[in-house]
Amino acid sequence: MHSPQVIDHFKNPRNIGSIPDADGTSTTGSAASGEMLQLTLKIEDSIVVSAKFRAFGCPTAIASGSVLTELVSGKKISDAINITASQISSALGGLPEDKERYATYAEEALKAAIASSIK
Repeated sequence: MHSPQVIDHFKNPRNIGSIPDADGTSTTGSAASGEMLQLTLKIEDSIVVSAKFRAFGCPTAIASGSVLTELVSGKKISDAINITASQISSALGGLPEDKERYATYAEEALKAAIASSIK
């Protein structure tokens, strides 16, 4: 059973797509495994001014990417890097244990995208 927050983010995903001139990009999982999350970030003056995602997988995968973009947008990089899978899960009303991996994929994608933006 999905929480109302997961259902909302699945049916109405926020910030879906990609940023063509992204400063940070990452992909976690793979389409071959049936679970993939791509994240792109636009960063100006050490602040995430835009975040977009593409996800392949179940409703929880899509919801995790969507809520991640909301959590990270407008944050300083120094704060964004500290967003955890637990916070992502919490923002989705809590995830069942067998779905927690999607929040972990989102956290990993965020940290990898931020790392890729550092030049």
